[in-house]
Amino acid sequence: MRLSLDALLVLDAIDRRGSFSAAAEELHRVPSAITYAVQKLEQDLDVKVFDRTGHRATLTPAGLELLDQGRHLLAAATAIEAHVKRVATGWEAELAIAYDDIFPLERLLPIVEEFYRNECGTRLRITAEVLGGCWDALAHDRADLALGVSGSGPSTGGYSTRLMGTLPFAFAVAPHHPLAALPEPLQPTDIVKHRAVAVADTSRNLPPRSSGLLSGQDTLTVPTLAAKVEAQRRGLGVGYLPESLAHREAAAGTLVIRRVAEPKPEAALYLAWRSAHRGKALAWFLERLDEPGVLQSFLL
Repeated sequence: MRLSLDALLVLDAIDRRGSFSAAAEELHRVPSAITYAVQKLEQDLDVKVFDRTGHRATLTPAGLELLDQGRHLLAAATAIEAHVKRVATGWEAELAIAYDDIFPLERLLPIVEEFYRNECGTRLRITAEVLGGCWDALAHDRADLALGVSGSGPSTGGYSTRLMGTLPFAFAVAPHHPLAALPEPLQPTDIVKHRAVAVADTSRNLPPRSSGLLSGQDTLTVPTLAAKVEAQRRGLGVGYLPESLAHREAAAGTLVIRRVAEPKPEAALYLAWRSAHRGKALAWFLERLDEPGVLQSFLL
């Protein structure tokens, strides 16, 4: 490769400072060194970077393009240097966070805002998972931290967990659905005759899970909790929702909560991470999430 970052640095300084001599002063070099750097750049690329026919050397069209593209390279090189230094001090290059779709994302975003104020340079990647998807993401390196895991983790072990709390559920149907008119409590024999709406487990490798379904019940599977709520509003099926969400829908008149003879048990939800992970970004999130009431706020 004949193009060097140093040559681009010289070209950038000349353009910003307006002259070879001013660029030399900024870069702490003698003017002849700046002239030599430009001449060598032109020779290596076999391209005229400066037009010297006038009173003052000006960038040629090729020089302007080189400067424009070169500045992207300089910015990338600067970012790489800073990034390597941050990694050396213990900050991860990237922290992947998986959260169960049963939580609204807006519960997590204020904490993300606080994290960015540290300006540590760690990139965040946030993904929504369903049921066993959070465990699967941890087990197969798609996540470093997971919010809302339930049940037992992968048999390989190596994970730490912290209880977030328990999440109660309510059985909800559209006001015009046939189950809205039946006497309470609804029996399993009543419910099994009607289609259920379920959110698909996002596990890619671990066995998929289901929740709140009866054996033999017709099922409409949708990708997100929001899609499940909308399908139930339309009467396309019935099913359990987080109790707080079901009550909000009931207050709005879009769903009706029905008592059932065999209700779905509350779910114990956990924060989970790989025990061997020692990065500073993960430590920051664990400390922030450990503050009083923070984890519990996800369940409201």
